[in-house]
Amino acid sequence: MSDSLATLAHGNRPTDITDSLSVLSSSTTSLKRSASTSFDCPDENSRKRMKEDVEDKPHQAGENTLDSSAGFTNQLAEELQCGCCSELVYRPVLVMPCQHFFCGSCCVLWIRNGGTNCPACRGVATIAMPFRALQLVIDSLLRHAPHKARTEREREQADEVYKANHTIRIPPPREASPPPDVNRSTEYVHPCPHCGPNNPYEWRCPQPIPDPSTDLEHAWHIDDGVPPGHASCGNCENLLALRAPTTTRCDLCLVSFCGIGVQDRCIALPILSQHPHNLSTLPDLIQSSDVYECFDGNTVEVDIMLEYLETQRLTPRHIYREIIQELQKRPQGFLKLIELELFNEIHAVPAGTEPNPEAPRNRACRLCAAEIFLWGLKDWWIRERAKGFLEETIMKRKDCPDLNQCTRQRDDPAHAREFNHVFLIRDITPDPPPSNAPVAPSRSPTPLPLEPPNSLPPIPASLSFLLNDVEDHEQILPVSPPEPHSSALADTREPVNMEL
Repeated sequence: MSDSLATLAHGNRPTDITDSLSVLSSSTTSLKRSASTSFDCPDENSRKRMKEDVEDKPHQAGENTLDSSAGFTNQLAEELQCGCCSELVYRPVLVMPCQHFFCGSCCVLWIRNGGTNCPACRGVATIAMPFRALQLVIDSLLRHAPHKARTEREREQADEVYKANHTIRIPPPREASPPPDVNRSTEYVHPCPHCGPNNPYEWRCPQPIPDPSTDLEHAWHIDDGVPPGHASCGNCENLLALRAPTTTRCDLCLVSFCGIGVQDRCIALPILSQHPHNLSTLPDLIQSSDVYECFDGNTVEVDIMLEYLETQRLTPRHIYREIIQELQKRPQGFLKLIELELFNEIHAVPAGTEPNPEAPRNRACRLCAAEIFLWGLKDWWIRERAKGFLEETIMKRKDCPDLNQCTRQRDDPAHAREFNHVFLIRDITPDPPPSNAPVAPSRSPTPLPLEPPNSLPPIPASLSFLLNDVEDHEQILPVSPPEPHSSALADTREPVNMEL
């Protein structure tokens, strides 16, 4: 072809344009490749069969698409089953660090029943957090397959156990007990950690206990009780020396702690510095059945309180400190709680004795701190509601006609949402002054009886929280003493109506 082009470009040019075109045509024809034999045109019957196959394919493709979609939905629903209840996961939580997911309610029940690890792999786990990414997948699945959703009753029961978008703390496993010493005598008391002459604590017990393995003749028999100068630790139950520098005593339950066995547990700390047992975080409150019993099983009121704590970023430790400070304001302090036997027999070991019942109470153990927290939680919530940070719709609920004796608030959520069931039950006013001291005019309103007389108009439902102790109000308005021949009840209610 190059020779042909050269011929066109230079001399020896064909005289006729027809000759030039013929040269190019012959050159290009030699470069074309012949078609494959498989490209031979089919006959008429083959064309008809191909056309029929093309017309049938859309219908078959639609059926295959429906079958594959249903199969994919079923397979996806099986993959998203909870490892505990074997149903489509509801409000999923992700266990860390193993990253297995479960229903939030199933995880809470697992922990309540003593679980300290992942329910699936039994691996070490510390926390279960809301799995929001998986929740989006589940929502999309339920939009295409609504029949896969859990029943309404199941969802209500799950919501009562676990509140959505809350992190669950998984408690650490209990420390393994040491292997039993089969050669150790169980008939005699063994020495405490401070009885040995060369113990690592740099202090020796002044009344050491003989070791039965070396001095059986002078050993202390277990039937003779606790050796003098010793006691059992309220946490690990090991023997301790009462005068040891590491020993502390709870001033509420009068039980001693060794300070050696388990860190942060075998010790009685100053009351304000102590942590209530198993009530350190907000998830602990959610998982504690005792918290719900403080409100007579009213789950609606507990949920309102928990949501308030999360919004205001308040911790159980903050609540505990305010309860302690409220108790310390009273002249009798913790004496009323001791008279209620609130701290009796909360440990497995016998308590000591207190010769002076009016002695100051400066130290507390974890269990006593938890008892104080649960005892004062409802009163704290009443005082906190009076600060006015709650929604107006909650504060304007009518008071339940049955007041504190209502039995429907536990099993009827609709009734609990409609009426207010939080009333001040116990008297939290300061103790009266001595009889020889002058009586000052009262600054707080006279408490209303549980059943107001028929001759008086009913109290507005939205003002029930104003009957709380006014010591926690940010601004206290002075109230003049009642005039002679006037009702104290009318005096306490008149300024409330004026404020409205």
